Amino acid sequence: MHCQHYNSYQCRSCQWLDTSYTQQLAQKEAELLALLTPLAPPPLLATVSSPQFGFRYKAKMVVLGSAKQVKLGILSPKGKPVSICDCPLYPEQMQSVLQALEDWLTTLNIVPYDIKQRRGELKYLLLNQNEVGIFMLRLVLRSEDSIPLINAALPALLSAYPQIETVSANIQAVHAAILEGPVEQLLKGTPWLRQTLNGIPLYQRPKGFFQTNPHVAEKLYATAARWLSTLPIHHIWDLYCGSGGFGLHCLISERTLSGIEIEAEAIACAMRSAKELGLESRVNFRALDSAVFTDKKANNADTIAAPDIIIVNPPRRGLGSALCEDLCAINPPYILYSSCNPKTLAKDLIQLPSYRIQTVQLFDMFPNTAHYEVLVLLARI
Repeated sequence: MHCQHYNSYQCRSCQWLDTSYTQQLAQKEAELLALLTPLAPPPLLATVSSPQFGFRYKAKMVVLGSAKQVKLGILSPKGKPVSICDCPLYPEQMQSVLQALEDWLTTLNIVPYDIKQRRGELKYLLLNQNEVGIFMLRLVLRSEDSIPLINAALPALLSAYPQIETVSANIQAVHAAILEGPVEQLLKGTPWLRQTLNGIPLYQRPKGFFQTNPHVAEKLYATAARWLSTLPIHHIWDLYCGSGGFGLHCLISERTLSGIEIEAEAIACAMRSAKELGLESRVNFRALDSAVFTDKKANNADTIAAPDIIIVNPPRRGLGSALCEDLCAINPPYILYSSCNPKTLAKDLIQLPSYRIQTVQLFDMFPNTAHYEVLVLLARI
């Protein structure tokens, strides 16, 4: 993949761009095998590769430059603002919309926020796209002062770019590099972005999480559903369930599902999907901390049905000792673990001694970097 920003040393985010893609995958597979070897895993299934460009369906841009010349992007190694609206990781349509938004913001004369000087208003621009080219736009501001100006300028923008169906403002008043704050104001449209993966409708709200690479995410969810399709499973737990991608994909036949996620907006998305699929009677999504939920169940303080399988998709820090202990106490026949950090995955698996690795596969969710996703099916010994 050719990238002018990488070649000019303005952006080095894709650390492995000089490495052939075949070699990238080989290095990731070697690392994963080295981490899992103490656990005697079966041979890795064939790695699921990714497109090399145009695969990122969400952009997180720092607003830089000046009120008269806004730049969406990053600071170069020398500290100069660099616009990366044309980053080849984004689909071409997203690149065009980002450039239009950069030009539009320049017309508003709103000062970009400067962390060192603690002044300015515009902090970040967050843009999400679905598979049919519909966009959700979020502007992160220091205060509400600029919202009237933004509202006045929105009609012209949305007339030129009707594919932007949702616009919101997030208020982040803290003087630090924290991405977003607790207050979200909807400025235009409805607070939902619908994306369909494998025929399953999944939703994102402005503050919700969704996979960066839907091409690989679709294969990840489909693989999970296929692995579970022949197992003797009636009740599924889906911990860190997000908007319900894993659980809803695996909810075949007469199975029931309990999904746990600390973010209430993600739970609202999961419930919306379940209702659209006609599955409300078979799902129970709760906005809870997964660690607290499993602790109660491990100590018989929760009456929810015992699981035949627990799906876990934790953040990069992994499950941790306490949650692993709870899983061992609950002792389901199977655990399906999706990990974005193979190092914490390996640590967690050591703390699940009652289980063996039945199947493992690498999904290259983040090409040109050292990061990747791993899916592991564990069976109780």
